[in-house]
Amino acid sequence: MSDQVFDRVVVVGLGLIGGSFAAALKKAGRVQQVIGVSRSKSTLDKGLELGVIDQAEPDIAKAVVGADLVMLTAPIGVTQTLLEKMKPGLDGKTIVTDAGSVKGNVVAAAKAVFGEVPNWLVPGHPIAGSEKSGVTATNPSLYENHKVILTPLIDTDNTAIEKVRSAWQWCGAEVITMDVAHHDSVLAATSHLPHLLAFSLVDTLAKEDENQEIFRYAAGGFRDFTRIASSDPTMWHDIFIANKDAILERVEHFENGLADIKAAVEAGDSNAMLGIMTRAKGARDHFTKMLAKKAYSSAMTEKQITFIAKPGGQVSGTIRVPGDKSISHRSIMLGALAEGVTEVEGFLEGEDALATLQAFRDMGVTIEGPNKGHVKVFGVGMDGLKPPPGPLYVGNSGTSMRLLAGLLAAQRFDTELTGDESLSKRPMKRVANPLAEMNAQIETQADGTPPIKIKGGAKLKPLQYDMPMASAQVKSCVLLAGLYAEGETSVVEPAPTRDHTERMLRGFGYPVTTEGPKASLSGGGKLTATKIDVPADISSAAFFMVAASITPGADLLLEHVGINPTRIGVINILRAMGGNLEVLNEREVGGEPVADIHVKHAPLKGINIPEDQVPLAIDEFPVLFVAAACAEGETRLTGAEELRVKESDRIQVMADGLVALGVDAQPTPDGIVIQGGGMGSATVESHGDHRIAMSFVVAALRSEGDITIGNCANVATSFPDFVDLATKVGMNVDVQ
Repeated sequence: MSDQVFDRVVVVGLGLIGGSFAAALKKAGRVQQVIGVSRSKSTLDKGLELGVIDQAEPDIAKAVVGADLVMLTAPIGVTQTLLEKMKPGLDGKTIVTDAGSVKGNVVAAAKAVFGEVPNWLVPGHPIAGSEKSGVTATNPSLYENHKVILTPLIDTDNTAIEKVRSAWQWCGAEVITMDVAHHDSVLAATSHLPHLLAFSLVDTLAKEDENQEIFRYAAGGFRDFTRIASSDPTMWHDIFIANKDAILERVEHFENGLADIKAAVEAGDSNAMLGIMTRAKGARDHFTKMLAKKAYSSAMTEKQITFIAKPGGQVSGTIRVPGDKSISHRSIMLGALAEGVTEVEGFLEGEDALATLQAFRDMGVTIEGPNKGHVKVFGVGMDGLKPPPGPLYVGNSGTSMRLLAGLLAAQRFDTELTGDESLSKRPMKRVANPLAEMNAQIETQADGTPPIKIKGGAKLKPLQYDMPMASAQVKSCVLLAGLYAEGETSVVEPAPTRDHTERMLRGFGYPVTTEGPKASLSGGGKLTATKIDVPADISSAAFFMVAASITPGADLLLEHVGINPTRIGVINILRAMGGNLEVLNEREVGGEPVADIHVKHAPLKGINIPEDQVPLAIDEFPVLFVAAACAEGETRLTGAEELRVKESDRIQVMADGLVALGVDAQPTPDGIVIQGGGMGSATVESHGDHRIAMSFVVAALRSEGDITIGNCANVATSFPDFVDLATKVGMNVDVQ
């Protein structure tokens, strides 16, 4: 936003929207004078009395002369009339915008008056409002944390766009842009159709013979759903006429959906009813974030969260960390493709796993839950997925995107996989290339980043794929695509990676053979529903393993931790550094080995980390760097260039934070060299990477002062209860 101030702003139509716009600009100190225009003298008088406007002018042609900005907030049905009346007072320098909810109407009105859409006209629409109306409802905070959609045309002046954008940002709004037709289609679904339904429902019930009984005993649901039927009928009459085509299209879609649920109720089809309702609940919980390309967990993007980790904490007790994220992802994916109902216990209710769950709901799979880790997946079979209503948005989850790419490569329908800003920068050619070799019709951005677009109907060929780098996500992607290929698909990995996909496929009754570094399966089989008990995530447990290892007097038991041999690098590395870790009560649950891990404090020493352990601990290195900073001597990591393309460049980001704390940490292209020693106090930046944030909380156990960690909201990605568990075992961390 610039530092400019508008000298003269004209607001036409001095109601809730216009009055609040004027009041917000005045509150922000961004306007010298506000002129109000209204046909009602009493409205203008009230606006002057309340200080909403500085001058009243009933003649719109006079009002706009010399204005910097004109805001039209009158009913959209009079837009053309207003533009005609304004025309004599406009000199081409005044910027005009509006707040109407149908942008095609504004564009058509401008063309009718001026012969074309002037480049100084910036159509806009604030997504905010209230059941209150009139200038007395003015609220200078109305637009704070709300969206405003601008729909400039190709010839709209960029300076005009930026000035209107700044005006709304000064009001506290988030400004986004889209084209006119798309705006009107979206608003037909999210605003116009709900209002039409509310008017229709209340009108229908009001005509019933027992209408007094109906309204007398109506509960909160009726009140909430029908509140918008109290809106201004004249205004909504104009909107329904102006956006007729888009609204009728949405009404038709609604009628089809209503017919579906009516048929399910008539037939007593529980599965169909549950499918509709669970998809609706999931969509309702997440739709605002999906539209805005934000995260599913509100904490991740709607709050700026800072951790302040204090020194002097303890680490003791018995805890169970949340379920394994990798297994949670795969339980939904394979459960959806299985025949029968798969029940999952211990499902991780974090951002990434929820993204996978929502994607399959969008493809027609009925999923109950999650409820305290319990999920029921009603499988649709290998060929039962349905086309999603739009792009599949997976938030920050690279696992979701890469594994889904393999499953979707053989579907009969087109799909597009999108993610948030962070995921949109991550490399996807590593899955697109082998899938293309299998005859998948797949494309990424020119630089290999998302979105991933997949054309349906491809007949996949089997592939013998020698992976150029170790990656469980790439291996899983190819194997999942191989489920649909005619013949045997094999993946040979250069170093061991987690084998959850192979194990879980066997658990669902699908044969997978493993010979050394080679995993193979043949397409054309089927999956049979099963029960899955998700072990505690060793990646989450790693923070507490290191915490106990570096804290004098620590004594901690971590229960039911997954100890898959492809994931135990953190245990092996800590033991090599002198850590005191016991693996107790080893057992197998659902094909996955689990155990309790008992950790006590022990003096650590620096080591050269064996490269064969790198793939087995790739996600745990941020906190292992903290262990190295607390160890005696030098720790050297090589062969870990993969760390530079995670949610952040984890090598550089951890090095920067450790250096700020006074640690000698030298990053290298494929690793880092850390000299153990004391840590001071500093403010460090996590760059939105959940593992970085949690690692520096652990570091504070051995620091000389507070460690302030910025941008920590993404901890919800993998470990929603991290702060609570850290506090439970005795660590000192505040959330701001």
